[in-house]
Amino acid sequence: MGTGRLPFVSRNTFLAAPANDASRPLAVAGIPYDGATTNRPGARFGPDAIRRASHMLCDGIHPHFDVSPLARLTDLGDLDLPQTQHAAMQAAVQAAAAPAIARHHLCWLGGDHSVTLPLLRAYRAHFGRPLAIVHFDAHCDTWTEHFGEPSGHGTWLHEALEEKLVVPAATVQLGIRSSGERSARERVDIEGGRIFTARELRGRDGVSALSDVSAEIRRRVAAAGNPPVYLTLDIDCLDPAFAPGTGTPEPGGLASSQVLTILEELADLSWCGMDLVEVSPAYDHAELTTLAAATFAWTYLSSRAARLR
Repeated sequence: MGTGRLPFVSRNTFLAAPANDASRPLAVAGIPYDGATTNRPGARFGPDAIRRASHMLCDGIHPHFDVSPLARLTDLGDLDLPQTQHAAMQAAVQAAAAPAIARHHLCWLGGDHSVTLPLLRAYRAHFGRPLAIVHFDAHCDTWTEHFGEPSGHGTWLHEALEEKLVVPAATVQLGIRSSGERSARERVDIEGGRIFTARELRGRDGVSALSDVSAEIRRRVAAAGNPPVYLTLDIDCLDPAFAPGTGTPEPGGLASSQVLTILEELADLSWCGMDLVEVSPAYDHAELTTLAAATFAWTYLSSRAARLR
């Protein structure tokens, strides 16, 4: 009469992928931490909400790459993290990330943007060399301190540059537009990288209109000797019309289609992993933000599945 198991499965994995399958090359993992948030909290609930939104993607077959990542994808679940001790969070993330990135190509779901720093430390140690980085954001995240805190979600890139985790000339920011003193706001340009501000990208959409952006990123990666490329995508790079559910929304941002075009056009880069951060579901409307986040993660994972194919 059967095994006696009840016919229930947990569907809240990304794309309803199997959980913790070590044999699958692609993986999603959550980092539910928002202890460094300086405005509206709630990004710790982002990973769960992004996973739920991903179920709208059905069989997961991407219309541009004509492949679904599902057959190669597993969901590792969420890291169990302290929420009140920032240094302890960083140590825990770096320690947990090391064996995961040795086994899988990962898409990390945050969480606030401070989680990127320990991830970069883990990737830098894994590859034994600094990374190229593509950074979508409204904010420069190169402040030397943030509201009196020496390390947080607005300092991680400053810290990464100081620790030589990334190649300055192969550091590219897209969508930057928030207020801030010039020394922080233009830090990446000063260090030899490239900032595509939101103002520079206004009204530019589609492959041809953004071709110089893709070409510039490719040129910088090649000039740096083709290091592994890391993608960090803060959902507030989008205009609040596309992503209201975030802690520090900034009007005048990117459109979802601009981000998707750039991700699709850069599919051939030597990506080593990505994170997607600052989704705060309590401030979302009609799941606009979580759907955008799930679509960005799915697009990235589909591009990796297409390369594996």
